Amino acid sequence: MALSSKITSTCRKLFVSRFSNSFISIAPKNMGSKAENQSGDGCGSNSTSTIGTHSGTFHCDEVLACFMLKQLAEYENAEILRSRNDEELQKKCSIIVDVGNVFNHERKLYDHHQASFQETLSSLRPELGDKYKIRLSSAGLIYNYYGERVIDSILKKHGIDLSDENLRLAYIQVYQNFINEIDAIDNGVPLCPDGQEPLYLIGTHISARVGKLNLSWDDETGDCQDDRFRQAMCVVGNEFVEKILYIGRSWIRAREYVRNALENATKVYESGEILLLERTCPWKQHLFDLEQECDIEGRSKLVIFEDPLDKSWRVAGVPVTPQSFLGRQFLPKEWCGLRNDDLFQAAGVKDLLFVHSTGFIGGAKNKEAALAMAIKSLQWPRNNETKEKKC
Repeated sequence: MALSSKITSTCRKLFVSRFSNSFISIAPKNMGSKAENQSGDGCGSNSTSTIGTHSGTFHCDEVLACFMLKQLAEYENAEILRSRNDEELQKKCSIIVDVGNVFNHERKLYDHHQASFQETLSSLRPELGDKYKIRLSSAGLIYNYYGERVIDSILKKHGIDLSDENLRLAYIQVYQNFINEIDAIDNGVPLCPDGQEPLYLIGTHISARVGKLNLSWDDETGDCQDDRFRQAMCVVGNEFVEKILYIGRSWIRAREYVRNALENATKVYESGEILLLERTCPWKQHLFDLEQECDIEGRSKLVIFEDPLDKSWRVAGVPVTPQSFLGRQFLPKEWCGLRNDDLFQAAGVKDLLFVHSTGFIGGAKNKEAALAMAIKSLQWPRNNETKEKKC
């Protein structure tokens, strides 16, 4: 058996076990002429749905677009016709992506290559704000119109049912952390906007891995390009679903956990500057988003949580941004680099373990000591104050 057949078989088993009928059947290849600018008639209406896209070299955006469509009930059993013959595509297909030089949602035509196309997620979904300025690819276009339904379908197959609000949050997270990258790469958006060349290249991202699945220029294996397209859908689909499951399960759960801690912060310490997490979770981005939502930006200074490895407790300073190494208010510099008895002498708090040399985090033997450490840190002479406002 050829390598291509082995991989295709493996992918098919994966899709059957994890994604039900998500594996694809591609209609016979028709290598038509290259698409030209035209408005044409809408897609044909067939009793059996067919998804159309271009033949030849494939890219991550149309591969993902096809995968997303096949998560929907109306396209779950659809064939995929890969062709550059516009007449054939519009006659046989129910929906067309990444080919045809036309974007028209009503007619289900989703190409983005034409010079007139300048749509972004913000331009098509202004209610999400104006921060999404990357020009959409075919993946972004399909996600814009069908993304919530795709996420909902995948999650429900795995026993997860989100509220409307959490589904909206998941939609935004998946765009920011998956779709946006694919849109940018497909449209050639540089990582360095000032025109400077990056110091290094990243060649292992999902778009690069999909690109490597195309037949090479000197291929002598006899493999079929459509088989490689199936493999690409397997790769992209698996990663896409894993992202959605992470966000729909762990990310949403962590957000609610941080929200609860923020709402109860004044019960921990009257100023609300200390957050208590009985269980550690990814909290930084959630905290910043929720502070903004509650109109208390900058209030939180320290976060207390248990270290699951040794059951000791940590006191972490809140950074000025989620990715920053600078803090709103780290632990006092007089404590930095100290441990055990030396730290007790400096801070006057028992059962402390350490403070990092930069002061961004400290350790304590138990929750009570960690809370005492955090309170003592806040009472140390400071220049900045924040106004308390109830979440």
